[in-house]
Amino acid sequence: MVNIMPVSELKNYGKVLDTVGPDKPVFLTKNGYGKYVVVDLADYEAFEKFKKSQKLAQILKQAEKSGTRPLDEVAAELLK
Repeated sequence: MVNIMPVSELKNYGKVLDTVGPDKPVFLTKNGYGKYVVVDLADYEAFEKFKKSQKLAQILKQAEKSGTRPLDEVAAELLK
């Protein structure tokens, strides 16, 4: 079930945080529109790893198309 609350609920942040859990984000609305998401730290870390793996896949695909690239260039791009 999707958990949606108005941002004003943050006045009682304990109530909001009690509803956040793994695979259970809380979507906060402002003036009736989605504005923020509160997520569990493990979910956030998994999302960051996913973004990095997507970036790596993009770099590898680009390298396949254009041939080889210097290692220092690839490393600099990955560390951005």
